[in-house]
Amino acid sequence: MDMASHPTPPLPCAPEMAQRARWSALAQDAAEANAFYAPDMLGAAIDHLASDGTVRMIEARDGAELIGLLPVVLRQRHGRLPIGCVANWMHDHCFFGAPVIRRGREVAAWRGLLQQLDDAPWARGFLHLQALDAAGANAAALEAVCVEQRRGRREIHRYDRAMLRSDLTADAYWDTHVRSKKRKELRRLQKRLADMGTVEQHLLVEPRELPRWCADFLALEASGWKGREGTALSCKPADAAFFRAACAAAFEAGRLHMLRIDLDGRAIAMLANFRHGAGAFSFKIAFDEELGRFSPGVLIEIANLHAVQADDAIAWMDSCAAPGHPMIDSLWAERRTIVQYRIALHGSGVARMQRSAAFAIANGVETMASMMKGRG
Repeated sequence: MDMASHPTPPLPCAPEMAQRARWSALAQDAAEANAFYAPDMLGAAIDHLASDGTVRMIEARDGAELIGLLPVVLRQRHGRLPIGCVANWMHDHCFFGAPVIRRGREVAAWRGLLQQLDDAPWARGFLHLQALDAAGANAAALEAVCVEQRRGRREIHRYDRAMLRSDLTADAYWDTHVRSKKRKELRRLQKRLADMGTVEQHLLVEPRELPRWCADFLALEASGWKGREGTALSCKPADAAFFRAACAAAFEAGRLHMLRIDLDGRAIAMLANFRHGAGAFSFKIAFDEELGRFSPGVLIEIANLHAVQADDAIAWMDSCAAPGHPMIDSLWAERRTIVQYRIALHGSGVARMQRSAAFAIANGVETMASMMKGRG
């Protein structure tokens, strides 16, 4: 087998259409779903969030066939340590970091990706992989390759976050996993909200509606605490442009899943999900905080539960939420374990010594910190 890995240089502008077509073909045969690295969201992120050219696209190939794709950046620091490293690219609006690898070629893809980083003169320290599924295809193949190559691998963090994966109907799931008292209270809030006007739920289906929906979402998000703290998408033109571009590309590819609740024709809660393969990722939620007494954020999640469980094409949804999120953790019963890994890079000569030292120092400092914390 002719196994080769081909680097592409830092990207000062959008890749050509042919390159994204290759990414799209790979994404359609991915062993592990990751909407954030699917070509619609990844392309939008490169176009609008990586204009400084710091992102490198690592492509692993078997001859002419693309079998792996990993966007990476160089970091000057690793946490609090002044040690440079290579990391998978996790911009502010990316919540899952698994590379896109071809189904059935997982081990070969990881061999190629790691070999490419070993050979790259610009690759410093080690590979820091963030936001992988501990039980996913990437984690399993990566472990196998590290054992095979006697390559250092260390898990440095893990946490559980809510996900939805069930064969139950929405009503049965709701009755099974949500307390009776909470269900009763939410029914009361729905009735009180209906007393204020006409309440309607909508799923985006018409292409001509997409620009208005995006504008409504950006405005709704900016009207709340995210707008006040400067973290809403509309606070930065590049972030807003990324959102619009990602939604447009995903809608065209059949991967955008967007919901809203209107009160007298005005959006009071909205939610955007991005699909990939049999799964989906809950990207952002926005709601009218002035109507907080009606829990519009929870009501849109109830609508989302019904939409997802009624869609045979969606087998599961990752909440992409922080661990211990008080709202979604009380609604979704399943959990996904998210991990970070530190992976040793090989090489030759001075590069190998530098990388070996960086890996050993980071591990040693971490071990010492854990010991000191234990003593405390």
